[in-house]
Amino acid sequence: MGILTGVLLTIHVICCILLVLLVLVQKPRQEGLGMAFGGGVAENIFGAGAGSMAAKITTWLGILFFATTISLAYLYSHHKPSGSGLQEKLKNLPVTETSPEKKSSSPAPSPKTPPGAPAPSTAPSHK
Repeated sequence: MGILTGVLLTIHVICCILLVLLVLVQKPRQEGLGMAFGGGVAENIFGAGAGSMAAKITTWLGILFFATTISLAYLYSHHKPSGSGLQEKLKNLPVTETSPEKKSSSPAPSPKTPPGAPAPSTAPSHK
């Protein structure tokens, strides 16, 4: 499955690059910003009927783009990684639960009293 994914990914990247270049080369309908990116190059390379041919190639490249995208999404969603050694070690570690109460068994430290002062009483007061 790794080889198929690699081949599809290579075709997908080539299709993307060709699609971007072909869209940039196409002559716009309004002759606007497209002329700045070389809109007349397609007619020089492909001849007078370049508009219809470029549109057909763009359509087929778009179809190929969507087909490879859906295929790659399917392959990646059904790909089960084998897991690295680190992931396997982390899964096999014992789980230790520590809570703040169990962490220290000694009572909380009492506030320091100045020398000569009476120690605070720990007996409950009844008022």
